[in-house]
Amino acid sequence: MCTRDAGARQNSRVQISARGDYAVRAALSLAQAYPSLMSAQAIAQDQDMPRKFLEAVLADLRRAGVVRAQRGAEGGYTLSHPPRDVTIGQILRAVDGPLAGVRGLRPEETQYAGAAENLPSLWVAVRAAVREVVDEVSLAELISGRMPAHVRKLTTRPDAWQPR
Repeated sequence: MCTRDAGARQNSRVQISARGDYAVRAALSLAQAYPSLMSAQAIAQDQDMPRKFLEAVLADLRRAGVVRAQRGAEGGYTLSHPPRDVTIGQILRAVDGPLAGVRGLRPEETQYAGAAENLPSLWVAVRAAVREVVDEVSLAELISGRMPAHVRKLTTRPDAWQPR
């Protein structure tokens, strides 16, 4: 029987960083306004987030080609592509890097000996499962609430909304 303490459970969960959460929320605001420009201040007010932190997130999204910025009095930010063509996975990678890292390594780069020798396969499967959600949901789908059927189905599982 395998037992785990509360700390092990706490550290083993998939976690979306504050930076990732803010990036997705900002992108959703931009998607809703697309193709119009929005100022960082307007996005910050729309999403109730600190403007300075948001500006750093927007800079990451701009460097990754997810958003573009226009300077000037009438300037602001807009998506580089239509909302239907921007996935949540693209946004998360732009601000946080690879979706599933293990001690700073990509899952396929991990190696273990003995009883844990097959663990890299599990880490790759975890990454694949996350990709099946975030890489297949666009900003347009999320705004409309019409996400792919396999994603909607995940939210209807009896334990989906329960913490473990």
